[in-house]
Amino acid sequence: MSLLSNFVNLNLSDCTEKVIAEYIWIGGSGMDLRSKARTLRGSVTDPKELPNWNYDGSSTGQAPGKDSEVILYPQAIFKDPFRRGNNILVMCDTYTPSGEAIPTNKRYNAANIFSHPDVVAEEPWYGLEQEYTLLQKDVKWPVGWPLGGYPGPQGPYYCAIGADKAFGRDIVDSHYKACLYAGINISGINGEVMPGQWEFQVGPSVGISAGDELWVARYILERITEIADVVLSFDPKPIPGDWNGAGAHTNYSTKSMRSDGGYEVIKKAIRKLGLRHKEHIAAYGEGNERRLTGRHETANMNTFSWGVANRGASIRVGRDTEKAGKGYFEDRRPASNMDPYVVTSMIAETTILWKP
Repeated sequence: MSLLSNFVNLNLSDCTEKVIAEYIWIGGSGMDLRSKARTLRGSVTDPKELPNWNYDGSSTGQAPGKDSEVILYPQAIFKDPFRRGNNILVMCDTYTPSGEAIPTNKRYNAANIFSHPDVVAEEPWYGLEQEYTLLQKDVKWPVGWPLGGYPGPQGPYYCAIGADKAFGRDIVDSHYKACLYAGINISGINGEVMPGQWEFQVGPSVGISAGDELWVARYILERITEIADVVLSFDPKPIPGDWNGAGAHTNYSTKSMRSDGGYEVIKKAIRKLGLRHKEHIAAYGEGNERRLTGRHETANMNTFSWGVANRGASIRVGRDTEKAGKGYFEDRRPASNMDPYVVTSMIAETTILWKP
């Protein structure tokens, strides 16, 4: 393995101007990240300078075999923490050869919403809290848990330290630094309530960049867990019973909310979200009904609620926001497997564009 590492860590800039671009896209399930690499003649910093590419959509559940070509449009560039140097990761979205967005391309509609003049004027900021669970590969059971058994009940694991309480920190810290290297606006990490479960936060990010950054952060995390021989799960309730689920709490503000008098704007936005509660729940992740039960720091999915500092509500407003009379709020409904393009754009559309 040491000899193999010598090749993996070769510094290409010593001998060539060519760089490797890893094109990333989302497959047919909506959660299966795919990627493949190509060689470029030199360094690229603007996605507009990159060529479109294609792949076999029949192998990803996105096209029939008799007409299987799907086209990749480069949309965002990040530094590659695996190959390093001038090599890059490229977040793409997906189109037919005639230029139409395919049905699983959720970025396309989100970009249209975020480019609307009324949304642009409000400068929507997002802070996305991505929870996830690390599983032992062969048994699909959380890391640190006894095989076929359970650890002690929840309580000592949240933000904990110690070999009997924190499991997988090497993976978590590797991901943290790799995201910073890539240029992702990752703002923190912490251990979660259920042992073997962790969280990272992306943001504040503006508009469509929130979705781009979270998807690439997910990609980097899955690559790191691949190296560590650990399985990454975004299941919103990986272990049934008296264990916390996994969410993707979405913190949100607009320019009006961040300005004087913003608290009234926040309350108006929350009322609009309540009127479209069912539509949002339907778009906030698969299997979310197993998580949003009204227990384990969640609101029941069938009832919309909000409150100050209330982690059992659908929407939580922070004490600082209430005190300052302006700021942001947290939508606690999205599941860990939500599509950030869908959730961020839907919140903007409901709170800024929608007229009840």
